[in-house]
Amino acid sequence: MESIESSEIRTESVDFSFGELLNLHRDKEIVIRPEYQRLFRWSNEQRSRLIESILLRLPIPPIFLVEDDNGVLELIDGLQRTSSVLQFLDHTAIGEPNLELVGCDILKDINGMSFNDFSTSIRLGLKRTPIRAIIIKRSGDDYVKYEMFKRLNTGGSLLTAQEIRNCSSRMISGGGEFYETIQKLATYAAFKNATQRIPESDRDKKADEELVLRFFAVRCYQDQFKGNVKEWLDDYMESILFGERPDDIVTGHFFKFFDFISTNFGDGAFSRHRDGEPVGRLAPAYFEAVVGGLSDILDEINCDPKELREKLIAAFEAPDFQASTGPGANSKEKMAKRIQVVRDSFHPA
Repeated sequence: MESIESSEIRTESVDFSFGELLNLHRDKEIVIRPEYQRLFRWSNEQRSRLIESILLRLPIPPIFLVEDDNGVLELIDGLQRTSSVLQFLDHTAIGEPNLELVGCDILKDINGMSFNDFSTSIRLGLKRTPIRAIIIKRSGDDYVKYEMFKRLNTGGSLLTAQEIRNCSSRMISGGGEFYETIQKLATYAAFKNATQRIPESDRDKKADEELVLRFFAVRCYQDQFKGNVKEWLDDYMESILFGERPDDIVTGHFFKFFDFISTNFGDGAFSRHRDGEPVGRLAPAYFEAVVGGLSDILDEINCDPKELREKLIAAFEAPDFQASTGPGANSKEKMAKRIQVVRDSFHPA
């Protein structure tokens, strides 16, 4: 029982009006971080229907905030709802365009209207509408807060796995710095050039940041892969955040590898090839193979770019490589096989 009590999360329930949330946001007493959760994934229709629901006095799900050491609150769940209402009340406060309602199918007369088009009584009613806020107090156990965020945002969530990692890492002391490192590495010019074949829609969902994490996982945590990529990357990040692997994120290795890849292969190192040319989007299985096969032997490779590309294409076309990238590619054995094929192509045993 003692261990249960020591892990309990201290929370406080508060009913904020939307006007209060707007003022707290303006005063920087509530933090909304669009850099790790895309601020507006909702369409204008979805935002408008939320406003319509508030006008109809329908219940709004609670939001969750975590209190930092200074008492400042950070929004960790309910970003879409909160941002949509703040945009409607005062779009300048969050740097977004004015929201004109569209797609409302119950109160059809409000379509085309913005906040200032409503009467004073309705505007005040919107600002005074309460929403329940669950505040997680700063004394809560880091691990429990971290798990709580994951569980709040897993299953039916609009967030991707990497966005959940980015947000949940902030529940841990030092997690903000970890995420900022991942984010910074994803902006490195050579990395961006080498990973241009990530579809833009996936990049918007932080696929590039997931590749940064995957780079280090392949290098340092490959032996723990059991077939589920999401769980593998979750476990790897947690092992870093909770101090089990404090020395894994060596940025020098990252820079050196992507400088080599960008210089010699451009954006063609991590995708399939046809007639000697890269085709299609970046393939994660190819990414793992090249990272695992080459990142530790760069100093031993002495070929000109043309020969390097020939060797890589030969590796990708090898029967053993092809057999390890088709159906069922996410197994420990197949990952090891495709990494070995690439390594052997450049550094025969």
